[in-house]
Amino acid sequence: MDMQNENERLMVFEHARKVAEATYVKNPLDAENLTRWAGALLELSQFQTEPKQMILEAILKLGEALVIDPKKHDALWLIGNAHLSFGFLSSDQTEASDNFEKASQFFQLAVEEQPESELYRKSLTLASKAPELHTGGTAGPSSNSAKTMKQKKTSEFKYDVFGWVILASYVVAWISFANSQTPVSRQ
Repeated sequence: MDMQNENERLMVFEHARKVAEATYVKNPLDAENLTRWAGALLELSQFQTEPKQMILEAILKLGEALVIDPKKHDALWLIGNAHLSFGFLSSDQTEASDNFEKASQFFQLAVEEQPESELYRKSLTLASKAPELHTGGTAGPSSNSAKTMKQKKTSEFKYDVFGWVILASYVVAWISFANSQTPVSRQ
């Protein structure tokens, strides 16, 4: 993406965050708003040099949403994404593993709530592969060229996974934002 598109995305999600924050003041029990807010925070975290704090804030908002509506599948999926992202950002293997496990649990709950969602099922599959991706994989042929090729494939797969997670988060946040901005018809 070029710089202008990045700046536009930043402005869109910052606006969504501010709208959600203002809505929260009026109605702190709106699970949909909390989910939108968390989605915006996750998107904004991509623009941060230290994204972990913003991801943690998103996890807290999603936790609030799930207290209000424990079966809210998009919040379950989004909190799974937040934990997955946090795990990949963690250099501590134990912390990363804990977050990958939480991600798997939330993705499983999302799948249970909406089993027809291909996105939720793929996210669950990805979460099961996350620990290996995080460590870069341990098994492989002994030759250097084969090892290099495997590392390259693993690295490419990581970027593919991150790309899909980011895209999926963007789509969910955009849909949530669009739904919140629909005009009310007056009849």
